[in-house]
Amino acid sequence: MSKPTFEAEWKEIEKEYQQLQETHKIYRHKLEELTNLQATCSSSISKQRKCLKDLTLSLKKCAQTCDENQLKLITDITSQIKEKENVFFDMEAYLPKKNGLYLSLVLGNVNVTLLSNQAKFAYKDEYEKFKLCMTIILMFGAITCLFFLNYRVTDEIFNFLLVWYYCTLTIRESILITNGSRIKGWWVSHHYVSTLLSGVMLTWPEGQMYQMFRNQFLAFSIYQSFVQFLQYYYQSGCLYRLRALGERNQLDLTVEGFQSWMWRGLTFLLPFLFFGHFWQLYNSVTLFRLASHDDCKEWQIFMLALTFLVLFMGNFLTTLKVVHQKVQKKEKNI
Repeated sequence: MSKPTFEAEWKEIEKEYQQLQETHKIYRHKLEELTNLQATCSSSISKQRKCLKDLTLSLKKCAQTCDENQLKLITDITSQIKEKENVFFDMEAYLPKKNGLYLSLVLGNVNVTLLSNQAKFAYKDEYEKFKLCMTIILMFGAITCLFFLNYRVTDEIFNFLLVWYYCTLTIRESILITNGSRIKGWWVSHHYVSTLLSGVMLTWPEGQMYQMFRNQFLAFSIYQSFVQFLQYYYQSGCLYRLRALGERNQLDLTVEGFQSWMWRGLTFLLPFLFFGHFWQLYNSVTLFRLASHDDCKEWQIFMLALTFLVLFMGNFLTTLKVVHQKVQKKEKNI
């Protein structure tokens, strides 16, 4: 390389380097502005919430002694306050905030807020693909253990995979909730209980009691994975249509149960879901019988019986509640 050539190349690199420094300087300045704006917005939301809370208490007191016209005004203001709370929730989805207890224990104080719609949707989409992939893997894992490999080590691998899967789901769902996903209630707690159940199964030692329940548990796991696959396939299609119509949030997720938005076109899933719920009850009854067996010495059996009972009650009652609410709403419309 001749001298004029490398000198020209060096000057070009220097020029780009200077531009990079200027661009980075602007970036840091904008980042500082963004941080200040985030702090201002968070502070303003907290102040607004406090004012609205105080106003709500005052309105409740006034509602007890006011006339009909004032009561109508109070009702209107109360409705607007609820609307503002929903707006605050959407605003906070784009603002950094402290992690909840679970995320703080797992990740510490790492900021998990995704600031763009594109990043939020990409993370949600990756979460859905992860669930689908793991559902298929777990189904084939349970089939392999039940029909081909009756070894304790393969059972342990399968149970460990279940623990890891549900632990990962709870972390990912917590991050999605932090970023504005409205998944709540039992369908959040469901995965924590499932993590506990899988962990207890993992620690259950080999023995007569274990072998008496093994095939039933693996058969249940196959059925559960099959139903979850059906739910993912039909729920994702339903969510896509509802999001396109603007009726659902972009961060709404597929779940292992039944929700109100699934009523149209997905009611055929209800028999599969209820059968799975009653299978959980059957598992609980079987384990309680094993716990009363003369040869039973493992604490895991009683714990698993209670856990399956909690899963049955949570799943069954939540599904029943959603169905009851939709039927009542439909009857009122008629």
